[in-house]
Amino acid sequence: MSETLLAPAEVLPATAAPPLSLSQAELLDDYRLGWESRHASLAGRREVFMGKAKFGIFGDGKELPQLAMARVFAKGDFRAGYYRDQTFMVAIGELTWQQYFAQLYAHADAEAEPSTAGRAMNGHFGTRLLDDDGQFRPQTSTKNSSADISPTGGQMPRLVGLAYASKLYRQNPELHQFTDFSVNGNEVAFGTIGNASTSEGVFFEAINAAGVLQIPLLMSVWDDHYGISVPAEYQTTKQSISAILAGFQREGENQEGFEIFVVRGWDYPALVDTYQRAAAVCRAQHVPVLVHVTEVTQPQGHSTSGSHERYKPKSRLTWEEQHDCLTHFREYLLTEGVATADELAQIEKTAAATIKQARTAAWSAFFDPIQQERDEALVVLNKLVAEAGAENQLAELVNSLKTNVTPIRADIVRTLRRALRQVRGGSKRSAGRRAALQLLEQCEAENADRYNSYLFSQSAEAVGNIEEIPVQYAADAPLVDGREVLQACFTANFSRDPRIFAIGEDVGQIGDVNQAFAGLQEKFGELRVTDTGIREATIVGQGIGAALRGLRPITEIQYLDYLLYAIQVLSDDVACLQYRTKGGQKAPLIVRTRGHRLEGIWHSGSPIQLILGAIRGIHLCVPRDMTQAAGFYNTLLRSDEPAIVIECLNGYRLKEKLPANIGDFTLPLGRPEVLREGADLTIVTYGSMCRIVLDAAQQLAEVGISAEVMDVQTLLPFDTDQFIADSLRKTGRVIFADEDLPGGGTAYLMQQVLDGQNAYQLLDSAPRCLAAHAHRPPYGSDGDYFSKPNAEDVFDMAYDIMREAEPAKFPAIY
Repeated sequence: MSETLLAPAEVLPATAAPPLSLSQAELLDDYRLGWESRHASLAGRREVFMGKAKFGIFGDGKELPQLAMARVFAKGDFRAGYYRDQTFMVAIGELTWQQYFAQLYAHADAEAEPSTAGRAMNGHFGTRLLDDDGQFRPQTSTKNSSADISPTGGQMPRLVGLAYASKLYRQNPELHQFTDFSVNGNEVAFGTIGNASTSEGVFFEAINAAGVLQIPLLMSVWDDHYGISVPAEYQTTKQSISAILAGFQREGENQEGFEIFVVRGWDYPALVDTYQRAAAVCRAQHVPVLVHVTEVTQPQGHSTSGSHERYKPKSRLTWEEQHDCLTHFREYLLTEGVATADELAQIEKTAAATIKQARTAAWSAFFDPIQQERDEALVVLNKLVAEAGAENQLAELVNSLKTNVTPIRADIVRTLRRALRQVRGGSKRSAGRRAALQLLEQCEAENADRYNSYLFSQSAEAVGNIEEIPVQYAADAPLVDGREVLQACFTANFSRDPRIFAIGEDVGQIGDVNQAFAGLQEKFGELRVTDTGIREATIVGQGIGAALRGLRPITEIQYLDYLLYAIQVLSDDVACLQYRTKGGQKAPLIVRTRGHRLEGIWHSGSPIQLILGAIRGIHLCVPRDMTQAAGFYNTLLRSDEPAIVIECLNGYRLKEKLPANIGDFTLPLGRPEVLREGADLTIVTYGSMCRIVLDAAQQLAEVGISAEVMDVQTLLPFDTDQFIADSLRKTGRVIFADEDLPGGGTAYLMQQVLDGQNAYQLLDSAPRCLAAHAHRPPYGSDGDYFSKPNAEDVFDMAYDIMREAEPAKFPAIY
């Protein structure tokens, strides 16, 4: 590839600088912040190369546009950005330079590093939206940032939801009472992304959704022409995201569409003017805006993992040096007479000193406690050495820890564990051994809090803290279609809580394809029961952002097979939200979908293994009927945790009794239910398979086999009180049955029971798994029968287990 092709597009002459309303002090403050950020980037790279940090990715070259954006970012606003936004976060007062370096060092303390408590690599920012009790703090009195994720473009679905919440807060009078979350929907959701990541499908999906919804979303694209080593020629048609999105430009006032601005990243007056105009139209009129910031540079390359000199031609590197935004800012301030060259040089020098001080303080705050923990461990370990003697491997282990100049906590725990290994079998009365065991236990507890906590909520509204209210039936309870049970449940909950809303394909006008929302849009209005386009990733993202802002969304994915479109968003964003902020943020999103038993390759899905592997941090409910589903919805809508509820696709027209307390009864998560008691073997299943297994259990009873049928009801959490192990103590035999592929959901069930509940020792026969075939089921009833487990399959497997135990009583059938 020639250097000419890789050179930037022809630089247009600078436009006349619009007059600025900023004071001299404000201009110089921006200059100071810009240089502090630049020195922070330079220092961060050095810290990585010195071995004090694992990896670094920085915002150098993007300082000026971020400073301009920060000037229009108001209290109540939200950011959904990416890992280049350090200047912006400091400029809005939500990040200090010491906190910036604390994150670089992975300081596992939320006070020192409030964005992620050391759990995410540097450049991943977020504000603490929750108090110490896990409750939302007022958002209208703070400047807010949702928690960043690394997957490119992954911030886009959430951004749609953050902006959509403003629309709901403005247009729905019932929500005007929630003044801690919104002031008449005036809040703007600011998004940032690199030019290369606009090639992701989720970017286009989100932009289209924002245009359809007409929401206050202000999207900034930092365009430095590259995506790591790949130039724009390979990334973007016409090499310009604003050019190819020109069709989104609205045609005039009161017309739908976007406002699109293009501004150069080194032109400070134009940047300030552009963001002032962009934010004004976005905030007042709820018109989405795209700000394409072009001619941005990246002085240190993509990250510390490589050098951009390897792939950028000399012409590009020279151009970047000439168009550095801080160099142009200096020239502007000199030309306008804002400051002298000496005054600006002093600001740059002071900025460097500020960063050095912050870096030193952050390292000391991070490293000193570890050294202290190491020294405390050495005191204990030396007792072991004194008891065992100095001439052995134990002494070498302890000395290795002592001479380690940069220990980490793993070194301490590793040494303790290996030291105890050396004195295994020794007297439990040994003072040194007791002290080492006690210290190891203390270390493991402290490190569990540092590195393993907050996968789920720990607040009073956590799922496990929701009061259980049993279902009640009137003596003359009517038998209705399962869909009518859900319809009554949703009606009751929507009446109870104005924050609840539902969105999804066909949810609104027709009340979803299975009619569980039938009539609810007419009753509660289009803002609360809303149709969407076919865009699963941003349906989920719309819910995530709204949930972050205090609302209670139910987002519908029409069929379980289509959840795959949204699984990345669920996995990388909401599933780890509580964890990656160590309880600093939450998004109690409910994803409603349907699957399991039906005919067809794409409408009968049960990809449970895939889902289980992707969504740890989200509850997974698999109710067998719509009454169970209603109980879960009642629980979840009172909880502050996210969940997926998979309804049985073939259960909407099956008859169920309508509960008298349809909107109030709750079901606990993680508690299996015994559907049929038995003594010979236990069959563990869920969802639509419950009916299949119950049918088989009746057939088994006819030949003298007593099968206990257990519906697990939820897969995450799973049988928290170990009811299944209790059943195995009685029966001694078990079948795990579901509709997933072999080695999928049934393997999970087996692991949870045999390993997690230590139930292997309770078995008298080998445990068995019954799953579907590895292929998807073909269309038609025969395709279903010959592809997924049927009652005869369950019967035969159970009979085979019992025949092995009692061959005389159960002779061969085939």
